[in-house]
Amino acid sequence: MDTQSSSTLVWRKSGRSGTQGSACVEIAAFGPAIAARDSKDLDGPFLYLTVPAWKVLLADVKSGRLDL
Repeated sequence: MDTQSSSTLVWRKSGRSGTQGSACVEIAAFGPAIAARDSKDLDGPFLYLTVPAWKVLLADVKSGRLDL
């Protein structure tokens, strides 16, 4: 796993998140994978997902399988 810290990554979030930003997920390229974090906790932990795992997560979110 890459040892890059979250502060050196270039984070981005959806343009649909608006300016309020109360519940956003940010993503960044992390070597050959994707990093994801909570935008309210910039110094907190982040998830490291392989590209195939990221695609499965997105498909599950879009289908509603992960709605709470």
